[in-house]
Amino acid sequence: MKEQHLEPKQELYHSIAKIIADSKSSLYRTTNTILLKMYWEIGKLIVQDEQNGEKRAGYGKYLLKNLANQLSIEFGKGFNERNLNNMRAFFNSFPIWNAVRTELS
Repeated sequence: MKEQHLEPKQELYHSIAKIIADSKSSLYRTTNTILLKMYWEIGKLIVQDEQNGEKRAGYGKYLLKNLANQLSIEFGKGFNERNLNNMRAFFNSFPIWNAVRTELS
């Protein structure tokens, strides 16, 4: 008996491939938006709650360093002091979340 090779119709393959690619793209955009919102909110808390709205913390680098150490222990190296400073700068650059969302669109 001759072995039959069944190949999917190219149209079917391309339609499914497009669904997969579009879904992955949507997932990446959604994930990036969620991460940016998280970074923005962390920056906001550092600036508004810990710094009373000032550009620099009155407590200096020591408290931010300790915060980074605690967060890094629980959540990994993505929350080191440098990244927390970047999150603070991100919030200072875009203090209104809707402005960030507009830029993302």
